[in-house]
Amino acid sequence: MTDKTMTIREMCDAFDVTPRTLRFYEAKELLFPIRDGQKRLFTRRDRARLKLILRGKRFGFSLEEIRQLLDLYHVGDQQQTQLSRTYEIAQQRLDDLIRQRDELDTAIADLQEQMKWGEKIIASQKNQTRAAE
Repeated sequence: MTDKTMTIREMCDAFDVTPRTLRFYEAKELLFPIRDGQKRLFTRRDRARLKLILRGKRFGFSLEEIRQLLDLYHVGDQQQTQLSRTYEIAQQRLDDLIRQRDELDTAIADLQEQMKWGEKIIASQKNQTRAAE
């Protein structure tokens, strides 16, 4: 990717998103493409922002959290505030993901136990049916 602008189609192809997604992020003031009539032209800055938006979404950050983090870029402290706040939100998200994983592990173990019990009941019923024949 160079410094040239990209069309909405090029952005979609480069980042595997839909035009609707790009328009949505524009409406939410996360992206600021240049308008040339009906065309949207995305700059290098837009591409960098989209990459961060998609990464944040993958990690489970809300769009509002992402917007706040992107807005901190211009604080003027060499992104120290932005990085610190990103780290705080990431730590909270990691804690949530670990808790969710633990809950899933417990649910999986419980379901496996129930299925073992069910297998025994089914086998027992089959044996009773065979014995009755």
